[in-house]
Amino acid sequence: MGVYSLVVLVAVLGFALLVVWVPPDRVHGWVFWGQMLWQTVCHLLLQHGEGLLPQGGGVRALVAVSSLMLLTQRVTSVSMDLQEGRIHLPQGGAASCPLFLLSLCSYVLSFPTLLGGPLYPYSRFVGCVEGSGPGAPPLPLGAVSLKLLQVLLLEGVRAGLLRGLPGPGPAAAGGPGPAGACLCLWGVALALRLRYYSHWGVSEGLNLAAGFGPQGPDRGGLSDGDPWTTEASPRVSEFARRWNATTAAWLRRLVFRRGGRCPLLLTFGFSAWWHGLRPGQAAGFLGWGLAVRADYTLHRHVGAALSSRWGRGLYAGLSWAHTQAVITWVVLLVEARGVAPMGAWSSGGVAPLGAWSSVSVLLFPLLNAALALCFLLKPRAFS
Repeated sequence: MGVYSLVVLVAVLGFALLVVWVPPDRVHGWVFWGQMLWQTVCHLLLQHGEGLLPQGGGVRALVAVSSLMLLTQRVTSVSMDLQEGRIHLPQGGAASCPLFLLSLCSYVLSFPTLLGGPLYPYSRFVGCVEGSGPGAPPLPLGAVSLKLLQVLLLEGVRAGLLRGLPGPGPAAAGGPGPAGACLCLWGVALALRLRYYSHWGVSEGLNLAAGFGPQGPDRGGLSDGDPWTTEASPRVSEFARRWNATTAAWLRRLVFRRGGRCPLLLTFGFSAWWHGLRPGQAAGFLGWGLAVRADYTLHRHVGAALSSRWGRGLYAGLSWAHTQAVITWVVLLVEARGVAPMGAWSSGGVAPLGAWSSVSVLLFPLLNAALALCFLLKPRAFS
């Protein structure tokens, strides 16, 4: 990252100083607001100063800010552990024990996570490092190889999917019809999600090779999402819990359980802020939050009222289709970083999908908002 590594190093230095100077019961608030303020400044500089960066600097700056986002997960996890008493400061405070500060900095700067690996607690990191002596079990080459094979399979499926989508040319000039446009949008969004699954698979394999896998203290693996289980989720809320699972768990702990009266919308709103708060990200995550809230109410009232097998099967199928529609809308909007680029969406050689693409994408939030209004209705309206 070159000089852009200062983006991460400044955050780590600030975190270490706060751990030394602020009492454990108050450190989380200082770490949270300080880290998010620094991350927001870096996001704004990246968004509005991309044209001023030297050639090749844009990619390095993007990697640095991405690493800063993952660093935010780590430092806030440690600050919550300190606040809740899960991590105990050495006698005399953190300043009296440089080794304690070194272990915290080693955890937050662990390279597998800064490259996108799954989030795991500080206690697991310490346990894995302490168990990495001469008597440690061998590296799980079989598990790493299996992860890489899964990544190759996902990339093969993704390449085949993109080849099946309409490309530029006379045949695609008029754009597909309504059904074809919806299928094309779904295919593009699925291809983008498959790229995420591949990235997580590589990160998990790197995590295993670094010694933070099944040989850890709890003998459990770490995963941000199994594509087969996640994509089969029949409900929007289930998909939200399974997608990027370790980050979802971090958001539940950081925001949802502390969110007061509107924890769900605050959680998705904070997720948009953490991702950069571009217009597309804000609209996508808030729309996702409304869909999850509507899903809870519909499942509690409508799903419970269905007694026949065919009725439940039909409801499950429609719920899965709605989940895919919601996630398609969210992924395309977040990746496009705004509503305006959606009408001319193009990814991996996929041609613009014509007017039907714009109509389906722009009308979907209205449908989703109407569905979200269900949570304002009283329960007796469903009886």
